[in-house]
Amino acid sequence: MRENTRKQKEEMTISENSLSRSVAQSRESLVPAVFLDRDGTIINDIGYLADPGGISFYHGVPEALKRLQDRGYLLVVITNQSGIGRGFFDEETVLAVNLTMLRLLRGKGVEVAAIYYCPHHPEDNCRCRKPELLMVQRAMGDLGIDVSRSWVVGDIDKDVSTGIRAGLRPILVETGKVEKGDVPVDVKRCETVVEAVGFILDQGMG
Repeated sequence: MRENTRKQKEEMTISENSLSRSVAQSRESLVPAVFLDRDGTIINDIGYLADPGGISFYHGVPEALKRLQDRGYLLVVITNQSGIGRGFFDEETVLAVNLTMLRLLRGKGVEVAAIYYCPHHPEDNCRCRKPELLMVQRAMGDLGIDVSRSWVVGDIDKDVSTGIRAGLRPILVETGKVEKGDVPVDVKRCETVVEAVGFILDQGMG
């Protein structure tokens, strides 16, 4: 993942990475988190979203995320954004979308602890594109996350595989992509993030 140097990128660094460090430093022990895919999981997947005005949350998602937050879970978004590597848009575009999403959620009382994105083309063989683990590993280091009490929620097999490989408990949601890929049969499936949140809260933090 690339360093942010321009003004808008600096704003994203303040909104995400600085917040991540302050959260981690303010907690005396490891904390549980829910890792969330972006497109197709918490917002509609319209295909290579380049316009912040195109953000549309699935029904009930902000309220569901607030329930997780109120129960002590950190909220972390991890998203593959290969539109950058494919030349469809630049990093400033992704940052603008992410910042707008953060502001919209904040208006609903939801504070996302961090957003991590992979800008690479699938053929770049990078270490951050899901199901690779660099984004999760960075979040764990930045935020002091307790893997054993944490979850990942996404709409395709890459999200599930990321969770399994990282030691997180995965949930596949039926929103987003129709073709889910190769998902183990024992992975929990939920119709939406709202249902997934209900399941997570019913399981408790133990």
